[in-house]
Parts: sequence; structure tokens; C-alpha cells
Amino acid sequence: MKKFFTLFHILNFKNSSSLKQSSRTGEKNQKQAEFGDISQSRKQDKIVKSYDPVIMKRLLTFTKPYKFQVIIAVIALFFATSAELIMPVIMQKTIDEKILVTYSRVENIEENEEIIDKIDKKKTVVELSGYVYFSDKSQGLPADYFITEFSDNSELLDLIQENQTTITVSGEYLIIKIEDLNKLTIKERRLLRESDISSVKSRGLIYLGLLIGGLLFTFLQVYLMAYTGQKVMEDIRLKLYNHTVRQSLNFLGKTPVGGLVTKITNDVETINEFFTSVATSVLKDFSLVAGVLITLFYLDYRLALITVLSIPPVFIATFFFRIIARNAYRSVREAVSNVNTFLSEHISGMDIVQMFGREAASKKEFGERNKKLLKANLSEMYVFAVFRPLMNLFTAVSISVIIYFGAGNLLKHALSLGVLIAFIDLIQKFYRPIMDFAEKFTILQSAMAGGERIFSLMDDIDQIEDNGIETLQIPVKGQIEFKDVSFAYKENEPVLKNLSFKVNPGEKVAIVGYTGAGKTTIANLITRLWDINSGAIFLDGIDIRDLKLKNLRETVIPVQQDVFLFSGTIEESIKTGLNISDREIKKAAELAQANGFIKKMEKGYKTILNERGSNLSTGQRQLLSFARVIAQNPQVIILDEATGNVDTETEKLIQKAIEELMKERTSLVIAHRLSTIRTADKILVLSKGHLEEMGTHEELLKLKGIYYNLYKLQYESQGSRK
Repeated sequence: MKKFFTLFHILNFKNSSSLKQSSRTGEKNQKQAEFGDISQSRKQDKIVKSYDPVIMKRLLTFTKPYKFQVIIAVIALFFATSAELIMPVIMQKTIDEKILVTYSRVENIEENEEIIDKIDKKKTVVELSGYVYFSDKSQGLPADYFITEFSDNSELLDLIQENQTTITVSGEYLIIKIEDLNKLTIKERRLLRESDISSVKSRGLIYLGLLIGGLLFTFLQVYLMAYTGQKVMEDIRLKLYNHTVRQSLNFLGKTPVGGLVTKITNDVETINEFFTSVATSVLKDFSLVAGVLITLFYLDYRLALITVLSIPPVFIATFFFRIIARNAYRSVREAVSNVNTFLSEHISGMDIVQMFGREAASKKEFGERNKKLLKANLSEMYVFAVFRPLMNLFTAVSISVIIYFGAGNLLKHALSLGVLIAFIDLIQKFYRPIMDFAEKFTILQSAMAGGERIFSLMDDIDQIEDNGIETLQIPVKGQIEFKDVSFAYKENEPVLKNLSFKVNPGEKVAIVGYTGAGKTTIANLITRLWDINSGAIFLDGIDIRDLKLKNLRETVIPVQQDVFLFSGTIEESIKTGLNISDREIKKAAELAQANGFIKKMEKGYKTILNERGSNLSTGQRQLLSFARVIAQNPQVIILDEATGNVDTETEKLIQKAIEELMKERTSLVIAHRLSTIRTADKILVLSKGHLEEMGTHEELLKLKGIYYNLYKLQYESQGSRK
């Protein structure tokens, strides 16, 4: 309830017209917030950082409650990336060892000891009759032989018997020349390669398993990171909201509301995008790039070196793209901000546009801003339109280089076809994350800018201290006392000066004075929406600074002239966060004289209120605000000219509601129409922050001072209107 109630005070204050001269700065800021503070918006949009380790560290602190999910996501990323890198290797091994199984033969072992020493011993298959057969292509020797494992298959034995001159049996192996193998029928070759076919099938299943495993691990990683991003976004929004509703009116008066809303919604959304898009992609991209390079060198270091030499232009292009994309991104952000600001301002003030015949002029201005946005978007599009094909070109060039050198080595028997195919697959995997990271860079910029604005709001602490330890005794009496209270909204511009007065329990006290005398300021100080500069304010003998804000604001509730209603049902508006029954809601409405018009509405208490209660009349909104206060059951109420701008019939209902509202309660009435306070127990007359006069209506008229002049002016004004 504290959140809703504090926000209710804030919004009521920002919509109050009673501060006039003493709060002109606050009113100006409010207008800027409603229509959009253009300079502030532009200033914020220009704060775009590429990367800030401090901001990143603070963002990552929000992931601590979800470190288990993050750890699982990283593990899933490791397995998904490993699966993606293992697949080309399996493909290469299958091609070279089971599909294109060719071997070189070294004759005259004594004369070729140097070659044999260089052969990878793991690839040496057999030494037979002075010959060494091996599948290592690095020596550049022709691969003219096929070797397979021997099995006791009767059909295979018959085949060997028929081809004794071409098929050689050596222990566990069968050896045949490639040219002789090609002379066999398809059935004979299938029989001879039975073990290879079986291995291809098993490796195909492994490849399929890696594909499915990669899919599942990628899903797990993306889901967990998205979940973490959503939870972090929820936590940040809650923290920002709690921080904002506890800020003082001094802070809220100078901060555009539109800027606050943008930070709590749009800027937080950029953080979510960072976790779901950038963080996931960056981790995978870096791990994939590193894994591809390692795999390339594992397969063939010579071809890997040639591949690496073709990469520098990619990084140079990415570096320049990053700078150009950042400038284009900034231009779009600024253009979008200008268009949104214009729309917000002119749609909110459409009545003024139409009243002064500014439709054509506003259309022209909007067209100019819209054109700038179009140009900015086209500029950003041009950047990506150049970068993407450029990356495709670099990919094609790298693949061409690999094919050129790889095919040459293949013809020289210095490279296997499987390695060449694996290289082409891996180089495509290498460029994809580079392109992806470059395009995700704008999201990273947005996240850094959003994080900077979010943390600037979190770090800006301007709150009313809530360190009270005292509690009011039940029942609350409602005695109020000001002792030498001084206060200024701006330094050296005091609104109240050494103000002292006392309100006894149950008294009805009116406060009057010229505009800027400090009447509404008194209401805001009693509820500690602002803190006094000096002196003390007591409630039932306790300094209000020693009370918990919740306790104070449950006891003292103001009713502003300009009523603010939250969207939702009438029932919810009356409750305002309270846990009360339907019967209590109806009773509050009856006492406030609001039950009559509520029952006439189609859905009664379930009727949905539009924004600010725009589907109710001024008087109905006022009666509903009384019902809201009665439901809270405060001991002290403050009425800020609650009968203004209504018809005579509604004013009578409001007067009845006020009478119910003030029964057995201490009440302060900030009066602009002096005819409404004749029955007040006491009237305080303020002038330039001082208490100049105090007494009943009759006593003050006899003094013929400020009150007398105010009353005379209003009486003459009313008479002239008649």
C-alpha cells in the first residue's frame, strides 16, 4: 500500500495548481514531462558507450540470484559448440578413413628411412614384404592402394580365391590396388568394403546424435539465458520503481516523468535484449571462433596458416563497420526521439493545435522530422547493406583460397579430400559468428547506454529519510503543531518563515492567503512530501520525522483539488491497495455521496475508469476521491479547495461528503473561496510565509486586515459577475 499511496501523493502534488509562484519551477518541469523534454531526451540519446566494464560489472551483479541457470547455460553452450566443431571432424574422418580409403606405399625401406621416420606412426597400417603402407598424405606420395580389414565371410573368401593375383592378405588386412578395385563389380566392391559401410552407418548415427544434441543444448542455453534476462529485467524494474517512489518531490519535480518511464521500460528492455541476444551470441561466437581455429590447425597446420592470412581484412572491415554503425545508430536514436517527442507533445496538446489553427504548420514540422528519421534509417540500412555482402565476399575469398591451395595439395597427394571439405565447412562457421557479432554490436551499445541511464537513476538518491522509530498511540488524537517552521523549495527563496501554530484534536482549521503565501506547502510538509529546513512539526506531540512515513501518511491524508485517479475499476480506485470488503467499499462510497452515481453506471463498482478517470465528471472524480480517503480512515485530513469547478447540485453533494469526511477528525482546509470556511473553528491567514492573522470568520472581519481585504475582493468580484 505504501507504494500506491506514496505515488498517489506524488501525482496529486504534481497536478496541484495551488503552489503557483512558490513552485513555478516544478510546474514547468511537469509540463516538460507531459510533452517530452526535448533537450533532456537528446542529451540522453547521445550518451551511447561502446563498452563500459563498470556498467557491465554492475549488470552482471543482477545475475547472482540466477548463477545456477547461468552456469548450466554456459555448460550447455560448451557442449553445443563442441558438437558443432566435432561434426566436421567426423565428416573428415569418415571421408578419409571409410569412404576414400587410400594408402601410399613406400618401397625399398632401407633407401626411404627418412620418409618413414616422418610418417605419423598412428596412420601406418602394415609392413609387408619390405613395404610400408600408410594413409598420411603429408609426404606427397601417390595413394594407389586400398586396405580393409579381413573377415571370415564365406563370400569374401571366395572373392579372394578368385582374385589371388590382385588381392593380398596380410594378417588382419586385405590389400588391393585402386585400379584393380575399380575393375570389380559393384557387388564385389560392396562385399570387399563391408566393414567400411558398417562404419559409415555408425558414424552417420553419431553425426545425427551430435546434431540432435547440439539442438537440445542450444535450446537449453538460449532458454536459460532468456529466462535469466527476463528475471534480471524484472528485478531491475522493481528496483527502479521502488527507488523512484521513494524519491522526494524535489527530485520528481526536476526530472521529466517521460524520462523516468523510459528508463523503467525501454532502457530495461535493452538489458533484456543484451542477455537474450548479445550475451548468448557473444559467448557462442567467441567460443566458436576459437574452436574453429584450433580445429583448423588440428586438421592441417599448413592450410590453417594460409586461412589465417586471409582473415585480417575481415577484422579491419569489422572495426570500421563498428564505428560507422555506431554513428548511424546514434542518428536513428536521435531522430526517433525527436519524432516521439513531437508526437507526444502535439497529441497531448491537440486542443491547442486545433484552437489556434496550427494543423498545417504542425503537419509540416512533423513531415520534416519524419523525413530526418527516414534518412537516418536509410543510412543505417546502407551500412548493413554494405557490410553483409562484404562479409559474404570475404567468406567466398577465403573459401576460394582454401580450395585453390587445398586442391593443389590434393592433386599432389599432400592433402586428403576429407580435410579440404572439413576446412570449407569450418571457414563458413568461422565467418558466421564474426558477422553476427558485428551486427549485435548496436544492441551492445544500446545496452550500455540503457545501463548507464538506469544506474544514473539508481545512483541519484534524493529521498525523504524514513528512519523514524516512534509510533502513534491508538486512538490517534490528531493534534498538529508547527514550531518555528521555515522552508524553501529553492535556496534563498523561502516560502515559510518561522511559522508557528497549533491545531487541537477534532478542530476544523482553514488556511487562507494570497497566491504563493505557502498554503499548499503546509499540507505537503505535514505529510513529509518535503522536509522542513528548520523548526519542527508535531503530531500528537511526536516530531513527524521520528515517525515511520507509512504510519504518518496513513494518519494524515490530503484531498487535492485536481483529483488523480488510477486506471482500473471504481472498486479498486476506492480501495487503493487496502484489503477491505465490498461492504466497506460501498459504505465509504455512501458516506462520500458517491454511491448514487456509481449505481447508475452499467457495471457499477466494476466500471473501468479511463486514464485519470476521464470517463467521470469533475464532481464525480471529487466524490470518488472522498470515498478513497474515507476508506483509509485517517485521523487528520487536508482539503485543498475541494469544491472548485463543479455545478451547484454536485457542490451540495460534495459539501455533504465533506461533512462526513470531517466528522470526529482533525481537518485542515486550504481555502480559495472564503464563503466555504465561515464555520471553521479557526482560520489561519498567511502572507509571504508568515502567519499574519488567526481567529474565527467574524473575528478576522472585525480586524479589517488581510482576511477582510481578501473577503471584500471576493465579495465584490462575485457581485460584479452577478
